[in-house]
Amino acid sequence: MSSGRRTAYFYDPDVGNFHYGQGHPMKPHRLALTHSLVLNYGLYKKMEVYRPYRATSHDMCRFHAEDYIDFLQRVTPQNISGFTNCLSRFNVGDDCPVFPGLYDFCSIYTGASLEGAVKLNSGSCDVAINWAGGLHHAKKFEASGFCYVNDIVIAILELLKYHPRVLYIDIDIHHGDGVQEAFYLTDRVMTVSFHKYGNLFFPGTGDMYEVGTEKGKHYSVNVPLKDGIDDLTYDSLFKPIIQAVVEHYRPTCIVLQCGADSLGCDRLGCFNLSIKGHGECVKFVKRFNIPTLVLGGGGYTVRNVARCWTYETALLLDSDINNELPYTEYFEYFSPDFTLHPDVSVKIDNQNTRQYIDQIRQTVVENLRLLPHSPSVQMQQVPPDMLSMDLSMELSSDTRIPAGEGERDVEHPAEFYSSGTDHDHLSGVET
Repeated sequence: MSSGRRTAYFYDPDVGNFHYGQGHPMKPHRLALTHSLVLNYGLYKKMEVYRPYRATSHDMCRFHAEDYIDFLQRVTPQNISGFTNCLSRFNVGDDCPVFPGLYDFCSIYTGASLEGAVKLNSGSCDVAINWAGGLHHAKKFEASGFCYVNDIVIAILELLKYHPRVLYIDIDIHHGDGVQEAFYLTDRVMTVSFHKYGNLFFPGTGDMYEVGTEKGKHYSVNVPLKDGIDDLTYDSLFKPIIQAVVEHYRPTCIVLQCGADSLGCDRLGCFNLSIKGHGECVKFVKRFNIPTLVLGGGGYTVRNVARCWTYETALLLDSDINNELPYTEYFEYFSPDFTLHPDVSVKIDNQNTRQYIDQIRQTVVENLRLLPHSPSVQMQQVPPDMLSMDLSMELSSDTRIPAGEGERDVEHPAEFYSSGTDHDHLSGVET
C-alpha cells in the first residue's frame, strides 16, 4: 500500500438497493455510485475489501433499548397499522419512514462499522472505511433525522474496550447530537462537531456552550457555523481546533464522520465547501497517524456524495486519481461535466465573519486548557470482542465481492448517556 497504512474497506452489495420512499432526500443508492467509482478508479487494489458482518439485535441493544430494536425488527410497510402506538413513541414517520428491508439496512451499515472497530482493535488495519455508516442522529430510544440505529456509538463502545480515549470528529452539516448525547457524561470519548447552527436548523442542538457535564465536562466540543462557509474559512477553524484537541486529549483512536451535506449544492445544505475543501479535513486527520474509523453520514445530492467519498478514499490511500471520471454503469449521473471536482459553489454569502470565527476558535481553545492532558483510565478486564477475529464455526468462509475479499467475523459495553426526554424531530425539511 502506497501510504504504508493498512486500509480495510467495507461494502455490502445490497446496501444501495434500499429506498426510503418517493421524494425522501435520503438515497442509499449513493453508496452504489460511490463503490462503483472506487472500483473503476482501481482503488480497491490498495486496500482489503470486505463484505461486512451484519449486526444482530443483540449488537444493536448494546446501546439502544430492546423494545425499540424489537420494533425495528418486526415493523414492515404491510403490518404498520398494527404498530400505531409505537410510531410516535419511537419517532418513526415521515422523516424516518418504515420502508421495505428497514431492519436489514440497519444491520448492514451497523455491522460494517462494528467490524471496522474490531479490526482496528485487533491491529489488523490502521484505517477502516464504511461509507454506509455515520448515522449520527439516532438515540437510545428513537429514530431521528433519517437515522435509526446509531452505528457510531456502537462502534465507539467497541473501541473503548481497547482504547482509553476515543476522539469523534463530525463534519456533517448537522450537529452530531446522538453521539454527543451518548457520551455527554464521560471523558473516555471527546466529541467534536462542526455544523450549521441557528434559525431552527435541524436538530437545533450544538451550541458552543454545550460542553458536557460531570466527568464529561469540556469533553463535548461544538463549532456552530453560519450559512455559506467556504473552504478557507472552514480550514481556518478545523485545523487549529483539531490540532489543539489532539494535543490536549491525546486520543488513541479517531472516528471521523464525513457527512457530505456540508458540500455546496447539497439538497438540504447551506454551506459552500468544495469536494477538495471537504477532503482537506480527511487529509489533515490522516496526518496524525492514529488508528481511524472513517464513516459516511449525510449527503443528499447523490452525484456529489459519490464524488466526495471516492476522492476521500483516494486521499486515505495516498492515491492521485484523475479528475476525469472513469466510465461506470452510473456515468450519466455525473453529467454534464463528468469530472471528480465540478464547481459546487453556490450564491450564498459567507455569514461567518472573521470576528465570529476568532471568537469560536478562542472559546474552544480556552475550554481545552481547562482539561487535564490525556485523562487516564483505571486498569480493568477487557470484555470479549463483539466479533471474534477468528471465523465463527457457524459461519462459512466469506463470499468475495467484486475485486476484493470478503470476511465475516462474529460478538461487546462501555458507558453511554441516555435521555428519555429527547424528542428531536426533523421538521420543515423539504422533500
